[in-house]
Amino acid sequence: MKKRSLLWLAPFFLLLGLACQTAPAADSPAPPAASPATGSDTNLSLSATASGKRAAWQQHLTLGPGDTLNLALYVNDTLQQARENVSIGPDGRLSYLQAQDIMAAGLTVDELRAKMDESLGKFYNTPHTIISPVAIRSKKYFVLGSVVNKGVFTFDRPLTVIEAIARAGGLETGVFERNTVELADLSRSFLVRQGQRVPLDFEKLFQQGDLSQNIALEPDDYLYFASASANEVYVVGEVLGPGITPYTPTSTAVGAIASRGGFAPKAYKRKVLVIRGSLTHPETFVVDTADVLAGKSIDFRLKPRDIVFVSTRPWARAEDLLDTSTRAFIEALIVTYTGSKVGPFISPVIH
Repeated sequence: MKKRSLLWLAPFFLLLGLACQTAPAADSPAPPAASPATGSDTNLSLSATASGKRAAWQQHLTLGPGDTLNLALYVNDTLQQARENVSIGPDGRLSYLQAQDIMAAGLTVDELRAKMDESLGKFYNTPHTIISPVAIRSKKYFVLGSVVNKGVFTFDRPLTVIEAIARAGGLETGVFERNTVELADLSRSFLVRQGQRVPLDFEKLFQQGDLSQNIALEPDDYLYFASASANEVYVVGEVLGPGITPYTPTSTAVGAIASRGGFAPKAYKRKVLVIRGSLTHPETFVVDTADVLAGKSIDFRLKPRDIVFVSTRPWARAEDLLDTSTRAFIEALIVTYTGSKVGPFISPVIH
């Protein structure tokens, strides 16, 4: 059965608990975030609050729906009216006094202040609006897959990968032959940021304790931890219904493609790529599905968690397709698991 505790990560969480005791409240201005660590860093930490550097998104912090502000209007150094805990609406707009339906989403506090002063200037002589953030709730990140609590989380303070996983209850574990084992396949887990896969080695981080991999997260980051026990196959590329199909002992490459609706009109059938194992160091197989369909060769037998990728064009080497197939695999998982665990979600295009 699944356990909430992570015995193998206990030292990390002990230090993390000490770090969180000194963390600021969510309503306080965001403290500096750690920059991605490199091999030359000497101040490695579990917490993003340990560094004196601010990430680019913190240096230009924009507002969004759900953020709460305190507003006050001064005219000729005299307070006219103050309002507390004013929330930016779901449509990104904010109303204050005569300044109605001001689009606040995407603006910094200074930019919103200037916009308010401009709107209120039609009714007051040289107005000066004071805007103080109370709570920033518009910044989100996703943690899905083999974690205890899956879903979307509020980015209320700087976080590292380990801190984000701790908030999600940790990686799932189970019991096998009286031993606690991990249920996450770290070799197939990934972090996507702004449509790009971040070069992060989860095996080094969690199995070797390499804190240089414990980078600071950014808003809209997508952390996915693949299941080590999933009996499924991933069919992506030029098929009619890219996605996941159940694995059985008789699963084959052509059979998996057929289960996802078959080849799309532009599919290149002469060579289909099967990827097995780690996303970083995969094992690859080339299947001539045209010969299989013509009865000239035997269909390729799959294993659990294999990726079957169908290209749109002829190709010579498997290495030429690895990046494209990996992006297609990640895109399919984002669409499938975010839709089922979080709700309607427009998947980012993986570059």
